[in-house]
Amino acid sequence: MRVERILAGLDPEQRTAVTAPAGPVCILAGAGTGKTRAITHRIAYRVTAGEIAARHVLAVTFTARAAAELRARLGALGVPGVQARTFHGAALRQVRYFASRLLAGREMPELLDSKVRLVTLAAARVGLRTDRAAARDLAGEIEWAKSSLVEPGEYVVAAAKALRETPHDPAKVAEVFAGYEKVKRANGVIDFEDMLRAAVWGIEEHPDVAEQIRAQYRHLVVDEYQDVNPLQQRLLDVWLGGRDDLTVVGDASQTIYSFTGATSAYLIDFPRLRQDAVVVRLVRDYRSTPQVVGLANAVIRQARGAEARLRLELVGQRPPGAEPDLRIFPDEPAEAAAVAVRCRDLIAAGTPAREIAVLFRTNAQSEAYEKALAEAEVPYQVQGAERFFERPEIRQALVALRAATRSTPGETPLVPAVVEALAAVGWAPEQPPPGGAARESWEALAALVQLAEEYAATPVLLPIGEAASVERPVSLADFCAELGRRAAAQHVPTVEGVTLASLHSAKGLEWDAVFLVGLSDGTLPTSYAKTAEQVEEERRLLYVGVTRARQWLWLSYASARSPGGRARRPCRFLPQFDRSGAGRTVDAPAGSRKPDRRRTQVVSCRVCGATLLAGADRKLGRCATCPSDLDEELLDRLRDWRARVAGAQKVPAYVVFTDATLLALAERRPTRPAELLAIAGIGPRKVALYGDAVLALVDGVRVDDVLLTEESEPTPG
Repeated sequence: MRVERILAGLDPEQRTAVTAPAGPVCILAGAGTGKTRAITHRIAYRVTAGEIAARHVLAVTFTARAAAELRARLGALGVPGVQARTFHGAALRQVRYFASRLLAGREMPELLDSKVRLVTLAAARVGLRTDRAAARDLAGEIEWAKSSLVEPGEYVVAAAKALRETPHDPAKVAEVFAGYEKVKRANGVIDFEDMLRAAVWGIEEHPDVAEQIRAQYRHLVVDEYQDVNPLQQRLLDVWLGGRDDLTVVGDASQTIYSFTGATSAYLIDFPRLRQDAVVVRLVRDYRSTPQVVGLANAVIRQARGAEARLRLELVGQRPPGAEPDLRIFPDEPAEAAAVAVRCRDLIAAGTPAREIAVLFRTNAQSEAYEKALAEAEVPYQVQGAERFFERPEIRQALVALRAATRSTPGETPLVPAVVEALAAVGWAPEQPPPGGAARESWEALAALVQLAEEYAATPVLLPIGEAASVERPVSLADFCAELGRRAAAQHVPTVEGVTLASLHSAKGLEWDAVFLVGLSDGTLPTSYAKTAEQVEEERRLLYVGVTRARQWLWLSYASARSPGGRARRPCRFLPQFDRSGAGRTVDAPAGSRKPDRRRTQVVSCRVCGATLLAGADRKLGRCATCPSDLDEELLDRLRDWRARVAGAQKVPAYVVFTDATLLALAERRPTRPAELLAIAGIGPRKVALYGDAVLALVDGVRVDDVLLTEESEPTPG
């Protein structure tokens, strides 16, 4: 009866996995298909049926949270006593238990929580000065090498072979790696990779230890098997000692940590290396609505590479829900403000704030959403990272900006003043440095510059009478005060709120409502994804994001980073939406600082009728591949006019109109203001400033005559 209770409620595929005979079992489990249910019920079934004893099972996971979940579920099934631990937790427990034998009476070394301090010392000894971000990147390279079983002398070749983007010259990284090992030994400490290596060494070199461990753990289960690295696989192999009672569960389409050394190769090769393996595919998705599942399938269906061989076509099991909501906004502030308003509406309608998540590609993107949610009085929490104004580099930058207010001449334009102040903390506007942590710090500081650009577009009003005022440019002191206000609003502690998280840190989590934001090419996939394998990992990252949503999914991107900025294309991984799926209009949210009353509608190609998603294509009103009817002479005159206007206003040319907008004007040749407004990226403000001049140029008027007309008109106000 207990066995039947354990099997009750399982679908046919889960039941096959649970009742598979002893031996190698590979469970390919798609997102939301009940993988934890399958492995816990498999353990409980075998224990209850008398095949194994609970104390002889070792279930290995990648997070303490997942291990605790396994233990809780097994306890609820009446099977206590199973060891469910992380790789590091299991290795640490074994090394400590056998320390007297392995260390010949010596005390066990202290375990390092972080490599950063010792890496900084090692870098200094080889003449390399590092800040905290650079030290974190070097520590990451050392972790990758040690997890990949690469020694310091092998690093240069291994890094080249793996196409690593190293934070410094590979030979210099190898020197730091070797120096780190020496400093570590001199301080009598070990790191987490050493702990795994010690466990491997203890079993390989001490037959009595190997015999005792293998007698204790006779049946092994590994969760998230697509995320194991070579060192973890080596430990798993010595635990097994040639035996084959191994159950693994994983999803190759959720392989998103290869930069850390994780590889799905062991999952992919499992059936080939174990000829008698039972392979079960779980495809019934119990998490998400069929609409969300359909989009997830569409995203991953185009995948290529080794992981695609194990691609699963999910089948939604929940009742139908809303279609995924695709939104296109003129700029990032409008996108963030709209997300905040929608979050507020969902909470007002009864969705708990903890069941809403806003997911983005990089942590540096969080600031816009922290600000928008704070202004909308929506509580939030940042998952897996500091809030924007709590980041060390941002705190340091705020100090530098405040100091610069005392030495910067008052007439200095805001953006150059901010760039110059940030130079004091090592930031430069060129390309970001190599290395993930250093690049993330650079992008966070770049976000401050972007804030300055947006803030500079809003002059300060000075009253000169009861009903009149004059404008003055914003100063660096004004900007510092604005940053102080934003920081104060975002530092209010919250017990429960909307989750802000990167796509990487969202892995393994789920929410009722998910906003996937900033889905523009160059952000997702990141512009740093150069190889086909890296691009495919970015596709899988979007797939992971989509599959976090249970009921309601929003996908959005901004046609430009800031108002009037350079046009961007949408994420290439999004399948083309039909008109019914993308036909909702987008109003700028009420209460935003610079409300944009335009409605961003679905735009169809005027040549072939296809739905246009890319910002540049929407401006042109046609697909990039459809024939052009460009008036090149008009385009030349528009460029000449823009250059002269920009020169007179002392602003970059793109502030007047972007190249894509000029191209659209020369192709579409508008003859009235309404036709100007129909071009994506041109709003009422641009029409008021430049509309008459552009229409005159389209009508054939010479540039000199247009400029002369503008000069002869009285200045407004």
